[in-house]
Amino acid sequence: MKRPLWTSAIGCLAAAAALMTGGWSAQDDDPLTRPLPARPEWVQPQTPLRLFGNTYYVGTAGISMALIDTGAGLILVDGGLPQAVGTVEANIRRLGFRVEDIRYILNTEAHFDHAGGLAALARDSGAVVLAAPAGAEALRAGRVLDEDPQAADIEAFPAVANVRAMEDGEVLRLGTTEVKAVFTPGHTPGSASWTWRSCEGETCLDVVFASSLNAVAAAPFTYGAHPEVTARLRESIDRMEGLDCDLLISAHPDNSGGDRKLAALEAGASSNPFIDPTACRAYAERARQGLAARLEREASR
Repeated sequence: MKRPLWTSAIGCLAAAAALMTGGWSAQDDDPLTRPLPARPEWVQPQTPLRLFGNTYYVGTAGISMALIDTGAGLILVDGGLPQAVGTVEANIRRLGFRVEDIRYILNTEAHFDHAGGLAALARDSGAVVLAAPAGAEALRAGRVLDEDPQAADIEAFPAVANVRAMEDGEVLRLGTTEVKAVFTPGHTPGSASWTWRSCEGETCLDVVFASSLNAVAAAPFTYGAHPEVTARLRESIDRMEGLDCDLLISAHPDNSGGDRKLAALEAGASSNPFIDPTACRAYAERARQGLAARLEREASR
């Protein structure tokens, strides 16, 4: 796909940001970490933090990534951008873990901002990447599927070789942890959310790492002209609303107030701001309102 001129300018900015974060350098031109266009917050470093129990935040300020310490190896959720791989790996090491101990990497959606770093992270760790079947197809190709609502202008990304498809409801077991795949398509054809339980002593919480549920599209796609995609997104929103959910991590922190929660947690909040049994319901309602507004805008054109 021919890249518009404006993306080249953004790409230069992304490269500069990557240089500042240590994720990429001109002297070490790794093809798997070459910068892609990005918003500044997507590559802005974020202090790694323990969210609860064996669950840690290792992503950037604008792209969530979670690390789970299972006692028998690590599970990483999402891959971020290629130019942020160095920052993410440094976050993992800063917490006292080894990148080489990552056994599995789970993907929420095969868009470059959540999947662009997967190839490099899988190479560096030797991990197997897991995704929904449609997501796995896109990851192997290094580009979104033609039926993706943003297919007309979404960036390609490094293809992922070592990827395996999971079924809806399938459980990944590693050490003391069981992670379940919950398919939530609509934002992309292969979007998946992931759930597990995390414990501190005798207190255990249901953790949800949620894929994006916002109705975003690139012309000529409209949700109004694709009722089957709209129906799938509505089903995914309803499904998110009904999940057991004590602690929510959304793919983009600012879509669920996660940016504010990270700041409060880092500042030493007296209570954990991520513990909120209403968070998934609020996330679903935000998405529901966003879809309704999108359909209304489309209908008025």
